[in-house]
Amino acid sequence: MYVAGVDVGSTQTKAVILDGDKKIVGRGLTHTGANVIAAAQRAFDEARQEAGVQQDEVTYTIGTGYGRYKVPFGDTQVTEISCHARGACYLFPATRTVLDIGGQDTKGIRTNELGEVVDFVMNDKCAAGTGRFLAAAAEVMGLTLDQLGETSLRSQKALRITNVCTVFVETEIMAQLARGRSVEDILHGVHNSISGRSVSLLRRVGLEPEITMTGGVARNVGMVSALEERMQLKINVSADSHYVGALGASIFAWEREFAHVAAGERKGE
Repeated sequence: MYVAGVDVGSTQTKAVILDGDKKIVGRGLTHTGANVIAAAQRAFDEARQEAGVQQDEVTYTIGTGYGRYKVPFGDTQVTEISCHARGACYLFPATRTVLDIGGQDTKGIRTNELGEVVDFVMNDKCAAGTGRFLAAAAEVMGLTLDQLGETSLRSQKALRITNVCTVFVETEIMAQLARGRSVEDILHGVHNSISGRSVSLLRRVGLEPEITMTGGVARNVGMVSALEERMQLKINVSADSHYVGALGASIFAWEREFAHVAAGERKGE
């Protein structure tokens, strides 16, 4: 028997499958695109294939993310705030603050020792400081998203990027390039701009160690470095950081499907 979590995000959809021992056995990732239902199915099928299980072997599924109500095979839904908190604490049990930089929004979450949400704040009115902001910077410089972080770390002197608007940052970058500024220094400035915005968000919920970063931007080493430099704190990053929302959803599914079994076994002992 297995359980699953499907995180339907604005940019990408992720899925995670857990077994009865609460271990990750499958992961799936796909672009969300216009057909949210199809994206949920694709991510779920990819996770199943990695786990080597059939759909009818997955006994409970929880949807999360902005498209959580569009998971047709889902049994229920849980908000992404709760799922990121629970997933972060699964990977790093001492987590007390979570920073999730997603494709279109940024979330700051404070948790307790049980992975429950104590407080949160969300920047969801503007794409400034999100993955979309980084994608705009990459596009104007002819780079891929995967190249941004490593390139920024080669900077000798960070430039100050004053624009936090995803639309106008392209104009500012083009102006800096026209002045002969290096791509490395511009990107360092872009990452510093995002880190400042993100740390301000975290301070609104109370910046308490340990800090765990989730979402696709956690794979950007330049972004992690800029945040650590600004906070003077080490940030937890996992190879599964991109999947934390789906992971948290799968943990809630596991608790609903298996917790009563585990409790019964303990009672029998």
